Amino acid sequence: MTAPGDADPQVFYPSLRYTDAAAGIAWLEEAFGFTLLAAHRGEDGSIGHAEMSYGDGVVMLGSESTAAETWGERAGLGWIYVVTNEPDALFERATGAGAEVVRPLSDQDYGSRDFSVKDLEGNIWSFGTYAPER
Repeated sequence: MTAPGDADPQVFYPSLRYTDAAAGIAWLEEAFGFTLLAAHRGEDGSIGHAEMSYGDGVVMLGSESTAAETWGERAGLGWIYVVTNEPDALFERATGAGAEVVRPLSDQDYGSRDFSVKDLEGNIWSFGTYAPER
């Protein structure tokens, strides 16, 4: 048995649920500059699965389903950290789009310049210059 990362690249795809995934997609585009890669709608028009990119990263999201209670896929319960070289500009963009500030833009003692905001469903998005090493 190989250890994680030995044979295959270790890749994570954060996944979030939104009560209104279409509104979530539009907001992520406006507030952070995410790009929609794919969106698959169900017969009722809800978005069952969508993928959005930011730099080299991808986040998956979809509408909260009727199985949310069973799977723990409730809207507004996520927290994601994203590395950026432009935290100041991104903070201005996010707050200009109405993001609720959880932690204002500031320099950290470990060298990062970062901030945290809530999206329209309450998920917390943190952006900063700190990039974890493998």
